[in-house]
Amino acid sequence: MHTYGNHLAGKRILVVEDEFMVAELLLQTLEQCGAEVVGPASSLETGLAIARRDDRLDFAVLDINLRGNPSYPIADVLREHGVPFLFVTGYDSSVIPDRYGEILRCEKPVPGTALIRAIQDLAPPELSRRS
Repeated sequence: MHTYGNHLAGKRILVVEDEFMVAELLLQTLEQCGAEVVGPASSLETGLAIARRDDRLDFAVLDINLRGNPSYPIADVLREHGVPFLFVTGYDSSVIPDRYGEILRCEKPVPGTALIRAIQDLAPPELSRRS
C-alpha cells in the first residue's frame, strides 16, 4: 500500500464515480492524504444532491459518464458554488463540451500521485472553504 502523506488534511472532497473499484481506489488514495471524502456518489442524482446541499466542499472529482448520464449538471452546480473540480474519465478530451475545455481531465486509471498533485494544484490551501 502506498502512502501519500497528509497533503489534503482537512479538505472535504466529493467523489462522483459509478465504477465501484475505481471509486474505492479514489477513496483510499484521498483518505490516505488526510482528506474527508464525501460520497462516493455513484449516480447523477446523488452527486447533484450532494453538490447542491453541501456548502463545505473544497474540491470534487467527477467521472464524466455515470451509468449513461453525463456528470455535467454536477459540474455546473460546483461552478456556481465556486468549488474546483476535475474529471477522471476514460473519455478523450474531444468528447468534453467546450464550456469545460479548461477543466483538467485525468485519464483512468489515474495514478494516486498524479491525482493528489492535480488536486493540490487546483485547490491550494489558501482557497480552503473551511478556513
